Amino acid sequence: MSRVIVTDQAFGDVRHERAVAARFAADFAEHHCTTEDETVGAVRGADVAFVNFAPMTRPVLAALKPGATVIRYGIGYDNVDVSAARSLGVRVANVPDYGTDTVADHATAALLALLRRLSVYDRAIRDHGWCAPGDAGPLPSFAATTVGLVGTGQIGRAVHARLRTFGFHVLATDPFADPAGGPEDPEFVDLPELLARSHAVSLHAPATPGTHHLIGPRNIARMRPGAVLVNTSRGALVDTAALADALRTGHVAAAALDVFDPEPLPADSPLRGLPNVLLTPHAAFYSTESLDALQRLAADEAARALAGEPLRCQVA
Repeated sequence: MSRVIVTDQAFGDVRHERAVAARFAADFAEHHCTTEDETVGAVRGADVAFVNFAPMTRPVLAALKPGATVIRYGIGYDNVDVSAARSLGVRVANVPDYGTDTVADHATAALLALLRRLSVYDRAIRDHGWCAPGDAGPLPSFAATTVGLVGTGQIGRAVHARLRTFGFHVLATDPFADPAGGPEDPEFVDLPELLARSHAVSLHAPATPGTHHLIGPRNIARMRPGAVLVNTSRGALVDTAALADALRTGHVAAAALDVFDPEPLPADSPLRGLPNVLLTPHAAFYSTESLDALQRLAADEAARALAGEPLRCQVA
């Protein structure tokens, strides 16, 4: 009998996953793994493993049935040792297209909130009873504001489409994009120029060795003084200590962060005590519709794996 398992999930309901196991008369089990040892025990002999944040290390992958498939809930798969999976003959798939609009909505909402100084006004009224509009500092109109997008994949492009309706001038940098775009495309520049010119920077790049701490001391120093930063991509893109320093000095006026490295955000993180940081709990992907789509598309991929068919979104 085939075996299908969920290593961990934060969704509360696994009806799609359970249904695909029943369709193939497979044994099904749901776990809440956080450590390597727990995950090894959960996946032992499994044909399909759905994984959210559990560590899919070489020992974990080796415990799967030969030829098994790992399906990562979501776009990123940096908790999966892809190199080990390839050497062990384990297929790995992700779900890259379940919540593009939801993440783009969250990123755009965060940008608008920071640029309009909403949290500054809210805090001033709560703490002091009232404030003058100018107490929040300079407040350029959206038409006079430049936003820089670091990464122009599906989510980056969806953010750009939203920003255009507000009249922003949009810059973009992406080593894989064709800079010779049409009139409705952003203006492509290199990263240093984007940082120097942008009033707001929004990150939409994957976590790779080349992007680790991309927003660190050197690139933070290149940012326009008083700019704001939004990260709905991967926590590892940002050097937290360097960003905290820049937020304290005001070189970075404010930041909205939905992802962190590590997660959950540590209790002693300097970000927690800063008033100019908007924190959300890796929730940019979340809506009723996107969550259902994520699990449904993951289950569809499991059905292909159990049927011996090619995977739709294989990454290893």
